Amino acid sequence: MDNPLRDKTIVITGAFGVLGRAAAELASAQGAQVAMLDVKTSAQSITLPALAIAVDLSDAAAAGRAMNTVRAQTGAIDALLNIAGGFAWESFAEGGAIATWDQMFALNLRTALVATQAALTHLIEAQGAIVNVGAAGALKAGAGMGAYAASKQGVMKFTESLAEELKGRVRVNAVLPSVLDTPRNRADMPEADPATWVQPADLARVMLFLASNEAKAMTGALVPVTGQV
Repeated sequence: MDNPLRDKTIVITGAFGVLGRAAAELASAQGAQVAMLDVKTSAQSITLPALAIAVDLSDAAAAGRAMNTVRAQTGAIDALLNIAGGFAWESFAEGGAIATWDQMFALNLRTALVATQAALTHLIEAQGAIVNVGAAGALKAGAGMGAYAASKQGVMKFTESLAEELKGRVRVNAVLPSVLDTPRNRADMPEADPATWVQPADLARVMLFLASNEAKAMTGALVPVTGQV
């Protein structure tokens, strides 16, 4: 299919980040209606036709209103890409804060839970798809990665469990990326070689495949996306 997402409505959380924007641009190019959700959108420019909604995904009621707005304005919610999240490196043994763990679970797991719960009725109606973002680094956590890896493992187990609950109604999968090539990562790791990292557009392409009917036989999958180098 040239446009596997034509006339589908794709909701993207964290849509104004690097990966979210890449996913929104690619989904739009593939013929989808795109709803871009993020905590702030007003100061951002939108270079593609999309519905932009500012929403705090720690607030379940606000998330519900946002998803209802998308459904009312587009006619459906066919797929949800849970991209909202964050990263923190911190040595627990050298004064690591419990607050960092709370923050990672709030940013990475709670946002996925709240957005999914808010969209679920609409996704079941459309027999749609959910695509979450886990992490390859959560399979075996390195030093200083405990809080981040634990929160991403939560996303991965949520993916597996929900896929079983929703079999035959909504497909639920997750991607497990390694390091993404973003300006922030380049600034934080100036000695690393970004040629070995995953390009946001490449990860977005995998996510949209999982969101499309081309992946109709896949649910409960945790798909590594770690590049070729």
